[in-house]
Amino acid sequence: MNHREVRLLPAPLVSGFSDLVAPVAEWLIRLRVHPNTVTSTSAIVVIGAGAAFGLDQPRLGAVWLLLSGLLDILDGQVARRGGMVSTFGAFFDSTLDRIGEAILYAGIAVYFQTAADQAAPVLGVLAGVVTLTGSFLVSYTRARAEGLGLECRVGLAQRPERILGVGVPTLFFGAGPHGILLLVVVCLLAVLSWITVAQRVAHVFAVTSARGQGGPPAPVAPPTSGSLPKGS
Repeated sequence: MNHREVRLLPAPLVSGFSDLVAPVAEWLIRLRVHPNTVTSTSAIVVIGAGAAFGLDQPRLGAVWLLLSGLLDILDGQVARRGGMVSTFGAFFDSTLDRIGEAILYAGIAVYFQTAADQAAPVLGVLAGVVTLTGSFLVSYTRARAEGLGLECRVGLAQRPERILGVGVPTLFFGAGPHGILLLVVVCLLAVLSWITVAQRVAHVFAVTSARGQGGPPAPVAPPTSGSLPKGS
């Protein structure tokens, strides 16, 4: 099986949703909206999601988080369809994604510490920290591999899975009684994120071993979109 297919969200589902929002991207292009503007808006929205979690408003946080995910898809669509691709756009998008994730999980950690009647506040904070670290490493391993000329899109818990994993159940059920549902979700994401890191390390090891340890890295092609692919 192709490594790209081993993920929680099937690739056809991800690409199908991208096609579904294409008319919105075309509308933004007609309005002359720059993809970096969409990227910045997405970052502001996910910061709002982190703040909402921290203020004990998990359902509102889920709404903002899912909206940020939609904008995260749209910035790349606007860049590609509007002919506004740029190397800086890729860098800018990736940087703001990491800032947004940091604030999101910080907000979730604050929720576990400050919301009343939590089942396991210390475990919630620890799970948030482990998930954040894992999500950063998921992105880093891919970026580092691609910097060496290797393709590295493998892994179960990529960015769309992490956004939907927190956003969907929390939107419908809130944090659950005593915060247990959100705690379970974050713990699962912590495990899946670190599994994804291990998958990417194993993938790079297998590819480099097949090439031979003495071989030089392949040349790196410049980014072909205004943002990094949304599976980071």
